[in-house]
Amino acid sequence: MTPEDPGQQTRRPSGGLNLKRFTSPGKGSWANVSNADWNDWRWQLKNRLTSLGQIQPLLKLTPQETAGIQLSGQKLATGITPYFFNLVEPGDPDGPIRRQVIPRIEEMDTAPWEMSDPCGEDSHSPVPGLVHRYPDRVLLLVTDRCASYCRYCTRSRLVSGAGDHDFHPNIEGALDYIRRHTEVRDVLISGGDPLLLSDEKLDWLLGRLRTIEHVEFLRIGSRIPIFLPQRITPELCAMLRRHHPLWMSIHTNHPRECTVEMREACARLSDAGIPLGNQSVLLHHVNDTPAIMKALLQKLLMMRVRPYYIYQCDLIAGSAHLRSSIARGLEVMESLRGHTTGYAVPQYVIDAPGGGGKVPVNPEYVIYRDHERVVIRNYEGKVFEYPEPQLDGPPPISSRPAPLEEVESPAREA
Repeated sequence: MTPEDPGQQTRRPSGGLNLKRFTSPGKGSWANVSNADWNDWRWQLKNRLTSLGQIQPLLKLTPQETAGIQLSGQKLATGITPYFFNLVEPGDPDGPIRRQVIPRIEEMDTAPWEMSDPCGEDSHSPVPGLVHRYPDRVLLLVTDRCASYCRYCTRSRLVSGAGDHDFHPNIEGALDYIRRHTEVRDVLISGGDPLLLSDEKLDWLLGRLRTIEHVEFLRIGSRIPIFLPQRITPELCAMLRRHHPLWMSIHTNHPRECTVEMREACARLSDAGIPLGNQSVLLHHVNDTPAIMKALLQKLLMMRVRPYYIYQCDLIAGSAHLRSSIARGLEVMESLRGHTTGYAVPQYVIDAPGGGGKVPVNPEYVIYRDHERVVIRNYEGKVFEYPEPQLDGPPPISSRPAPLEEVESPAREA
């Protein structure tokens, strides 16, 4: 595997940095490790960086990072695979990869509006490890471990084993609940990261779910293709292929995460017939600019990964230093619609604090509407009018209509 793939070089985006080039982080400080070990996902897990003593010789840390690593065991453990550590920016404490995985002392600061369970999962959990918040789908949490730990993790209360939460999923109880609730047609398997389960355990779980007649399709949520692409083996893909229809949502935040290794891992999954969608979290100094986000989304499409969601960062305790603003998120969305292919435009959502579910947030394209017409603007700011069909029954009226005389009647454009 070469450090760069010249065949995938692309035109440089504004700013001069070629964000859409596929490169490999290489072995870095592990140059003496054999290729067989380096490409073994179990070796990568066994040799994760989890302490100050392991990280400090390899990376010049700031005082804030040193203190953050020392205290990380009180909230969310430190854990970084050697492969992903080689993407961390050595000379830039505000580097987009570094901010995601190197703890900082700011994680110990909690604002009054921050929560340990911002999505209200615990209050919607009828069985330990199962969350039933939406009518026709459930979330099945099967492990509390990840290959690496994101510092803004929504489930930091239960993952990594560092917090006070005693996480013991009741898999048999969850399967029984799903079997008894015939309205459930969609099961999302997450954690932690379910792809850390062995092929045999994952095969068993998927097989059990497949015996439930009203479960129409299965999803896996994972950051393994990004943190540990070595895990996406041909054997894993062959096993997953037996459980279709099976989808996978991955979590990529910055174009530099899209390496040669990640592209090859995604190709193996796609070739096994698994549709891939991506969920990004809007993060300050990571991806909250139009140029960075557009490069990421376009690069994902080059790997056959469909951008699915951009999440506003949840109000997880200690995440303020990573949280970007909704205004910035809307600016990013405005830069996408009409300026790149629609396949590259995800849905920007806020997971309503306390368990309200996903709420779409979009730039205002509807200027005015009543029972006769809708006045809209396009990505260029041009205004158009669309007549409402006259259907039976009372039409929906905007809760905040502008007086007709205040809205200019725009000329139609071809």
